[in-house]
Amino acid sequence: MSVPKKVLVTGATGHVGSSIYLVLAAQPEKYDVYALDRQREFSGRVPVRNQDLKIPDEKFHLCNLADAGAVRQAVEGMDVVVHLGADPGDDGSWESLLNNNIVGTYNVFEACRDAGVPRVIAASSIMVSQEQREQEPYKSIFDKRFDDVPKDYPMLTPATPAEPRGIYGATKVWSESLARVYANAHGMSCICIRIGQVERDRPRPPHGHDFFVSQRDIAQIMECAVNADEKLRFGIFYGISNNDWRWMDIEHAREKLGYVPLDRAEDNFVY
Repeated sequence: MSVPKKVLVTGATGHVGSSIYLVLAAQPEKYDVYALDRQREFSGRVPVRNQDLKIPDEKFHLCNLADAGAVRQAVEGMDVVVHLGADPGDDGSWESLLNNNIVGTYNVFEACRDAGVPRVIAASSIMVSQEQREQEPYKSIFDKRFDDVPKDYPMLTPATPAEPRGIYGATKVWSESLARVYANAHGMSCICIRIGQVERDRPRPPHGHDFFVSQRDIAQIMECAVNADEKLRFGIFYGISNNDWRWMDIEHAREKLGYVPLDRAEDNFVY
């Protein structure tokens, strides 16, 4: 019998982190899962169905990502760190974005390098592609002017230059760049997932039909990344459901990670 992978999920009491932890912890034969967050209480954005989640005290690290020593202690002995902990948006102060998204992300990568953790999966965001949403034909899709959209419009790929329009998005570009540094300079496997709009049940009206990702699809792509070929040194992938009007490539994730989304925005969304 194979030994379960030791996986640490940062941001485990948050919106996305709780879903990832729940899916992995439900498979104890495959994963020995640990959690890290700066608070024990669940975020107000956490789906109700996740709030019954019980994380054992012995598997929970209560610490701030800006505390390098505490982060280093938490990653010790892990096979994979799924790094989701962050200030979630531009409404946060610069100090919070700096400590959580810049300093905290550096601390996670550096702690993993020092501890010999072979793989880090870092949460990026669709916000790194926010400017493209203002350009045609993607603006027509976002505005739901579908008659103005060419039949064979091009999909954005991870090779498309990042164009954030806010500090939060810029911090996620930093995360992707940092992942590339640790993959190339330190031989770690570093995978970045550009997470779409994750809602509790369905896309948030009036927009979201293009970059929606369901709870189970984002959990699936993260689990696929946990189990990706060990030869995969670096990769950026869009974590999006199979929406009819998506404009982000997910074939790359299908090919490299085995990600096959189960949901689409149109299943739950009324235009």
